[in-house]
Amino acid sequence: MPITTTRKPARPKPRRPGGNALAAVVAVFALFLIGGAGCLWWLGTPSDPGIGGPFRLVAGDGRVVTEQDFRGKYLLVYFGYTICPDICPTTLQSVATALDSLGPEADRLQPLLITVDPARDTPPVLARYTAAFSPRLIGLSGSPTAIAAVEREYRVYTAIHRTGSGPDDYSVDHSSVLFLMGPDGQFIARLRADASGPELAAALVQHLS
Repeated sequence: MPITTTRKPARPKPRRPGGNALAAVVAVFALFLIGGAGCLWWLGTPSDPGIGGPFRLVAGDGRVVTEQDFRGKYLLVYFGYTICPDICPTTLQSVATALDSLGPEADRLQPLLITVDPARDTPPVLARYTAAFSPRLIGLSGSPTAIAAVEREYRVYTAIHRTGSGPDDYSVDHSSVLFLMGPDGQFIARLRADASGPELAAALVQHLS
């Protein structure tokens, strides 16, 4: 509900000479500062050294895995969940198609699905789900605390929306982006999650070569 206030109309103040010119100078200076900050943010985005970090999660076969288990391979990391209605399955299908297109080069890459819904996405549930897309895809789950920690490391946004009174009556809003990490665990690039399989394969080739 909007908040409204009632005030007496202010009496107009006399304009000072040169007031408009001063206001224009201040506005230009403010735009310069904002634009400069925007440029610095944009220039800093491609490397983003703060993205990624250590994790300790559970794979579909019950193994506890950490980021160290994947050293030497490129990681293609996606955050989603098995009951996601459309975005997640579409993205994962594109990932599977891209991997098939890469041929032997795909052996250098490990795709990961990290759930944003650990309460429902147990390791066995994730194992069945990822197998429907590609045998290469590994699903990772964990405690809510462990999942929240890795979400922070990758700067992933999530929000739960209740859809009913039952314990499972909810959906999860989440960032939809693919993170490409290098064999040393360092962030390389964000890739479009809405890219088609061929588009994603072409983008990966640029970074794998």
